[in-house]
Amino acid sequence: MKTQVAIIGGGPSGLLLAQLLGTIGVESIVLERQTKDYVLARIRAGVLEQGLVRMLEEAGCADRLHAEGHVHDGALISYGEEDFRIDFKQLAQASVVVYGQTEVTRDLYTAREKAGGQIVFNVEHVQIHRADCDNPHVTYEVDGQAHRIDCDFIAGCDGFHGVSRQAIPLTVRREYEKIYPFGWLGVLSETPPVHDELIYANSKRGFALCSMRSDHLSRYYIQCSLSESPADWTDAAFWEELKRRIPTDMAEKLVTGPSIEKSIAPLRSFVTEPMRWGRLFLCGDAAHIVPPTGAKGLNTAASDVHYLFQGLKAFYLEGTEAGIDSYSAKALRRVWKVERFSWWFSSLLHRYPDQSEFDLKMQLAELDFLRSNKAAQLAMAQNYVGLPY
Repeated sequence: MKTQVAIIGGGPSGLLLAQLLGTIGVESIVLERQTKDYVLARIRAGVLEQGLVRMLEEAGCADRLHAEGHVHDGALISYGEEDFRIDFKQLAQASVVVYGQTEVTRDLYTAREKAGGQIVFNVEHVQIHRADCDNPHVTYEVDGQAHRIDCDFIAGCDGFHGVSRQAIPLTVRREYEKIYPFGWLGVLSETPPVHDELIYANSKRGFALCSMRSDHLSRYYIQCSLSESPADWTDAAFWEELKRRIPTDMAEKLVTGPSIEKSIAPLRSFVTEPMRWGRLFLCGDAAHIVPPTGAKGLNTAASDVHYLFQGLKAFYLEGTEAGIDSYSAKALRRVWKVERFSWWFSSLLHRYPDQSEFDLKMQLAELDFLRSNKAAQLAMAQNYVGLPY
């Protein structure tokens, strides 16, 4: 087979890139290791920056988002019994939209199928060849049958454990990583949200987050030990612990119910440089991971897609390579700023095992400063709604 852009990974970043390329007449083939049903069963965060919303509009995939998404103009931060609100709309003149990543992926699949886009599922043994040359190709197998795609470019959108990053020689790439000494225990339940905006809670017992997917579907998290497993937590134990970590007035309004899904996610910060090697470009989790505290994973993948799409658009429509040549530098500049925000927000809200009494006082002073200082609130609001591309 031949195509212009081979895209490895059928998650939201790979699908969004394929859909955007289709709007300018550039052909692509998406390779996905799993089945479509498997991809759509994955539960992920759903706080969308305005930049991602605009890209979905450009891709023709935002109708259901606008009909069903929840616009949030702010968020609450609590510590102990105290809480305060960061007003995104007033401070940064922008909002975020709560709309599940699974629904974003579903909309993108629908759009690609409607456009006749090629998506190959159940691929195995994917290998990238000659990425540092002008004529790269990708080989893979489906049901034991070997296949090959010759292409102009390869977009690696296949996540942290995918093959794309590994295709860049160790003599070329450098990796930076921070492992956090705790995880998040998350519960999805068919219950109304405790509040109409997200609540980020700092408590003596550890961090908690009250989020939602819809008016009748809520997502809650509590900081936990990495040595624990979801089986260690009954639903009743989870709800009682969550109530201990949020202000009393919120705990009294909390509606509990059976969990639909329960999981523990470790927290990690990770960046690989460069994000381009020859004709291979890394996007999203293939190049970087952020802790989920600031809801930046999908949004940062979207900014990668923006820079890559603009570079490929200029290449195919104008014959210039300036955009693809600057892709890695532009993407990484924004990635590191997002990493900084996610690191700062995580440090503000979590309990660390090695924190001293001094450290805890500094954390409270930082929270009090954020509560009382408009410049600090503006900086947080600008980062939360999304830095410009």
